[in-house]
Order: sequence, then C-alpha cells, then structure tokens
Amino acid sequence: MSKIISLTKRRGFIFPSSEIYGGFSSCYDFGPLGTELKNNIKKAWWQEMTMRQENIVGLDAAILMSPKVWQASGHLTAGFADELVECKKCHHRFRKDFLEENRCPDCKGDLTQPRKFNLMMKTFVGPVEDEDSIAYLRAETCQGIYMNFKNVLNSSRQRIPFGIAQIGKAFRNEITPGNFIFRTREFEQMEMQWFCHPKEAEKFFDYWKEKRMKWYLSLGIEKENLRFKETAKNELAHYAKRAVDIEYKFPFGWKEIEGVHNRGDWDLSNHSKNSGEDLKYFDEESGEKYFPHIIETSAGADRSFLTFLINAFSEVKGGRTKTTESTKEVEYILKFHKSLTPVKVAVLPLVKNKSDLVKAAQKIYKLLKPHFTCQYDEIGSIGRRYRRQDEIGTVFSITVDFETLEKNDVTLRDRDTMKQERIKTDDLIEILKGKLDV
Repeated sequence: MSKIISLTKRRGFIFPSSEIYGGFSSCYDFGPLGTELKNNIKKAWWQEMTMRQENIVGLDAAILMSPKVWQASGHLTAGFADELVECKKCHHRFRKDFLEENRCPDCKGDLTQPRKFNLMMKTFVGPVEDEDSIAYLRAETCQGIYMNFKNVLNSSRQRIPFGIAQIGKAFRNEITPGNFIFRTREFEQMEMQWFCHPKEAEKFFDYWKEKRMKWYLSLGIEKENLRFKETAKNELAHYAKRAVDIEYKFPFGWKEIEGVHNRGDWDLSNHSKNSGEDLKYFDEESGEKYFPHIIETSAGADRSFLTFLINAFSEVKGGRTKTTESTKEVEYILKFHKSLTPVKVAVLPLVKNKSDLVKAAQKIYKLLKPHFTCQYDEIGSIGRRYRRQDEIGTVFSITVDFETLEKNDVTLRDRDTMKQERIKTDDLIEILKGKLDV
C-alpha cells in the first residue's frame, strides 16, 4: 500500500486534502489522472446500468433533503449509529467492532462501556443556526431515489420492474476512517434501486448479484481476488431481508466493495406512512396495487477506484525498457483495463532538441487529442518516458523519430507486451480506435 500511495501522489492521482495546512483527516483530492480514472469508472458503471440493461433510468437528487426523510428512514435513530468506546487514559475513541481486544490500541488503557454515536453529518440551512434550521448531509444516495419514485414512474412512464440509477456524493461521520481512500467521511456512491413485484424479488436478487460480479470481472479484476459474502440474518440492517457483499482481497484483507440488498418494501411503505403520500404501484393489467420490493446494488466509486488501482499495480525488478540506461531499480506498471486507464495514448518525440521531430510530434498529438485522452512528453530520455507512461497506465506510446520524417510512420508501443510496430500516421486514428474498442 505504501508504494501505491506514493505513486498516486507522485503521478497526480490522489493528493492529501488541504496539504499545505497540514492536511485534513481522511479527506483526499483527486488530481488530473485520478479525476480521469474516477470519471472512467463512473462512465463504465453508468453505461453498464443504463445503456446495457433494460428499463433503468438516471437520477441526480439533491444532497440536502428535508430532515423528515432521515427521521423516517431511521438514520436519526440508534439504527444508524456506531458503538464507540473511549479510553479512560488517553480519551481516544474507537469503534467497538474494530477492536481485537478490550484495551486501548494506542496506550493499552481501560475502555468505557460502549455508547451509540450517530453517523449523520449535521449542518444548518438559513441565516439562523437554531433547531428549526438543522439539516443533514445525505448519508446515502438511495433516499433521494425513493423520494422521486413516483415522479420517475409518472414522468418516464415506467412499469414494474424497472430501476433508477444514481451517482453522487454521500457523507458519514466515520469514527475510524482509514486504509487510504477505502473508508472516508466524504465518498461517492454508484447505486441502482430495482423496483419489482414482491414475488420476483428473490429472482432479481440473484440476477443482480451475478450481474454485478461479472462487471468487475469484465474490467480485469482477477477472479481469485473477488468473492461473495452473505450477511447472517442476525447481522442484517433494519431494512434488509437479505444482503450479499462483493468483497475484494485488498493488501489489508478481504473488504466489501459493493453490496446487493433485498430491501423488501420497507423504504416505500415507511415513507408512505410518514409522509401521507401513497407510494403504492398500481398494475393496470392485473388491477393489483402493492408496494414494490427493492433490490439495491450499492457500489463506492472511491472503493472501486482503489480496487482497480491495486489490481492494476505490478512491479518489475531489473527493468523492462530496452535502453542503454541502468535498469537495476524497480519499475512500476499500472495495467488498467483499456476503458478505465486515464491516458490512452502518449506522443513522444525521440529527442527534444530537434525542431523537426518536435513539430511532427506536436502535429500528431493535436491530431489524436480530439479522439483519445492523450499526453505529450518530450522531457528526459525515451526510456525514462516509457517508464513514466507505464507508471500511469498509458496503453499505447507513439514515438516520433527520424524515420517518421522520411516515411510518415511512427513506432507504436504496447504497454502490456512492449511489442513495437510501425504504423502509418494517416492510419493512426483508425488503428487506435480498433485497439482501444472506441
């Protein structure tokens, strides 16, 4: 993890938030390459859920909602709280379920009895900070979907079964964040709520469980590092009839990256009761009126980012670039799936002190940029530049050399195989589109 964290900062994937002021605990900023990678992950998820599936539409609900939403959902009660213990000596607080022994992990002091601590982040709306102006940053994106169930149903003329997908920020006042961006207080969710007839809920639960696992596999996650973990009935959340986690084998252990939940009719029936709004679905063909059951797929964009990053990371000792330079040091490579990698193509003039080569390389860069995410790099030896592109996961590197000036062709280098081939400049766009499946 230390090597990966170092690489993410050095190459512009992730920076500590507010770093010049000493940082801000468990908050991170996504740099230029991190932004591209995260956007590619969200794009891949959005395409999978809304374009490749039937009857799923999108939504972008507000982060701030009426506090009544969170009261009805159970988030302002003990149901959405961590049990904390406090060290009597150093007064540090810890989640009870994270402790391996009944002593303070920092100073080995005695601990207090567990107490409930709500995870909702509180704020105020309006000019006066009083009880009437209290609001909350949403702790999950799905409540915005439930609030708009009837609006989406009527406006898009959907029929059961159908789904609503949403990507958005959520906030939880985690007491024990950690493992880099795995557990943070501000995070981004990629959620889909599938509304179905109660009798079909189990069928669709199994369908979406398998479908979501296949998505990770299709993007290059190694099968042996993924598994399903069923939640025991006595450990289910208050809303859940059944829950299965998709877990990934991180360097710090098996951890959840996505949850698939059978929420039954708890959400719609509860909001219907508390709001007075009839949220039942009426089937015109059968004449049946009922609360749909909900199958939820809930993934974290940040956790997915970390998963794809770790899965892509590899080390090569002794070097892999065929140059005259010393190759004793370890080289790092990010072998992202080609649809996720932040930079698809790099354009590299062989040397920077030959103006004709530089002009030809810049012309090719401008030619490719409207079609692919590209980088132009002329600093350092060609071997060093290959290594830099390997470290950020660039799929193809194009070298513009003296032969380019004579024959109008370039060297195309493959990141994974290191195979090099000569390609005519006029054919570059078409060939790259074919290789990148765009």
